[in-house]
Amino acid sequence: MHPMMRYARHLSAPLADARPSRRGFLLGAAAAGAGLTIGLNALPSLAAEGAAPAPAPVNPFGSYINIAPDNTVTVKVAHMDMGQGVFHGVATLVVEELGADWSQLKIEGAAGDPKTYGNLAMGGALQLTGGSTAMMSSWDRYRQAGAIARTMLVNAAAEAWKVPASEITVEKGRLVHASGKSVTLGDFADEAASQPMPADVVLKTRDQWTQIGSEQVRRFDSRAKSTGKQDFTIDVRLPGQLTAVVAHPPLFGGKVKSIDDKAARQVAGVVDVVPISRGVAVVAKNTWAAIQGREALKVEWDLSAAEKRGSAELMARYKEIAAKPGAQVAVERGDAAAAMKGAAKTLTATFEFPYLAHAAIEPLDAVARMQDGVLEVWGGHQAPDVYQQAAAKVAGLSPDKVRMHVMKTGGGFGRRAVFDADIIVEAVETAKAIGWKAPVKVQWTREDDMTGGRYRPLTVHAVKVGLDKDGGIAGWTHHVVGQSIMAGTPFAGPGVDQTMVEGVSDTRYAIPAMKVEATATEVGVPVLWWRSVGHTHTAYVMETMLDMVAAETGKDPVELRRSLLKDHPRHLTVLNLAAEKAGWGGKLPEGRARGIALHESFGSVVAQVAEISMEGGLPKVHKVVAAVDCGIAINPDIIRAQMEGGVGFGLGAILREELTLEDGRPVQTNYDSYTPLRIEDMPVVEVHIVPSDNHPSGIGEPGVPPVGPAVANAMRALNGQTVTVLPLSKGLSV
Repeated sequence: MHPMMRYARHLSAPLADARPSRRGFLLGAAAAGAGLTIGLNALPSLAAEGAAPAPAPVNPFGSYINIAPDNTVTVKVAHMDMGQGVFHGVATLVVEELGADWSQLKIEGAAGDPKTYGNLAMGGALQLTGGSTAMMSSWDRYRQAGAIARTMLVNAAAEAWKVPASEITVEKGRLVHASGKSVTLGDFADEAASQPMPADVVLKTRDQWTQIGSEQVRRFDSRAKSTGKQDFTIDVRLPGQLTAVVAHPPLFGGKVKSIDDKAARQVAGVVDVVPISRGVAVVAKNTWAAIQGREALKVEWDLSAAEKRGSAELMARYKEIAAKPGAQVAVERGDAAAAMKGAAKTLTATFEFPYLAHAAIEPLDAVARMQDGVLEVWGGHQAPDVYQQAAAKVAGLSPDKVRMHVMKTGGGFGRRAVFDADIIVEAVETAKAIGWKAPVKVQWTREDDMTGGRYRPLTVHAVKVGLDKDGGIAGWTHHVVGQSIMAGTPFAGPGVDQTMVEGVSDTRYAIPAMKVEATATEVGVPVLWWRSVGHTHTAYVMETMLDMVAAETGKDPVELRRSLLKDHPRHLTVLNLAAEKAGWGGKLPEGRARGIALHESFGSVVAQVAEISMEGGLPKVHKVVAAVDCGIAINPDIIRAQMEGGVGFGLGAILREELTLEDGRPVQTNYDSYTPLRIEDMPVVEVHIVPSDNHPSGIGEPGVPPVGPAVANAMRALNGQTVTVLPLSKGLSV
């Protein structure tokens, strides 16, 4: 199987085996007076069957929950919070089962032990936040951790008070006896640590939940963020800290040939200029001095092996490739060639998608400090154990001598999950190059971030749909051309890169004969997963093609989808809910139209109905009605926020976003030319959550894919045109 469990079994459904066994939990106090620590020693998939748990390491960071004598409850979260609310989501599970009060909680990012913090939805061997799997991975283990802690605290209190444990409950952070006697959790933290591990724990049932699914629970970090008190990596200030910026090659694949740093060193505040593997670092007492020093720096670059093609040249080549048979077959169901040959009518379209930058508010940054033989690294560690290994290699240390501080991050969208640990390596290499004499923060500017690569790949889809004499879909052929995201990563494997074809090759629509092919190109532009990965373009193609079929055959777009999903009640429920709540088929003001799209990604199903008019040559989206089935709704408020954010993120991409290359150089360098959604373009978003008892599935990404085709389909309803070149600001003028 693929090293990432075949892309987490294609992330098509929650994984039933993402559940730790009782044997895996590690209990105890790290030291006298440290309280109760609940953690996981080894994942079930990594532990030998029948083997006894390993001895508890003397490591206060190797835990899920610590309850201290001062009544502080610290939750160590295995997934990074980049705004999606996973810290709050995981804490909700602990608060629910433990019975803690939010006022006593501290929530921290965990790192340093992939056996403890591995992503269970991705096989457990790697600590990674991605694929909208955080709550899939956390659902069982953090509830179990909370229940174990509650049981041990109750047992300790029962023993001390000489009463049956059944007479004691945990309420709002206190142990309460039936008589009314109560104490804080911290009062029995040390005693609980010496209790034997419970033979079994009973998790609360839905009717007992007060936190999970509650509309009253609001995010714990909202106030800190709205008042500016939340710390991000950009806010880290250590004693004696220096700041560095890096001069990178102007073309992807370029290397340093020679350096003239005389003028740079004369800039006030510049401390040093050092070559590193990815360029030249200018180290200074502050960011401004570092930037000024970089501007004065003279570097001669070796661009002999650099990528020099532009977007237009690459797109033209991709379209040539797409018109021919694909290099690899992703899926073939039925005889698509025969179905197409016998079709009464054939619809064809070629779709073009540009490179896209992640464009997060907080540009890449990291801080490195060597102190007493231990390297500490602060940053948005989306893959902390990978970064720990990379930092250790640069520093010449064993990984256990590297401590990763997982910071909350001002947006990531996939950009902070890179397997060469780019910004981390830059920070550690720079600190090492100056002799570890001070902590060093490497800070990318907005321009560095925008032109630094790791884009969503430029992609072309060539599609043919054959219709039978009754207007039904008889066959479908689909060729996707673009760069492979997985190539060169630990997730690379034989066969088609599933991120190229996901959302097409695994479509739930009843298409009797379908052939999906892919051709992975070799281009020197670094690419990466971008929020919802391949679904960002595959959903657009699938859903706009379906509306083309509906228009050609005179069918209502919703009715067409219903007929193709008759064997998938979950999808039908979501589709029908969105259509009903949006008033599908109802009258609209003159000049307005609705469009619908449905897409499954990361185990969740989302349908969106967009209501638009045309203003200034582009669609004005007035309202988006969304329905979502993401399994058990742990935090409904966060689910709505993520759907709203996904709509804004996806809408900005299809309206205007485009990263273009000219002679290999990125043209857009800041928000003035690369334009995410502006506030005046944000529509009203109405979210409806389908009640479910299924294991939680993804929510951070599934809101992105449907909005583009929903808007495009609404435009088609207005003017009969399907836009096949994105962004719309470009495609509508083609």
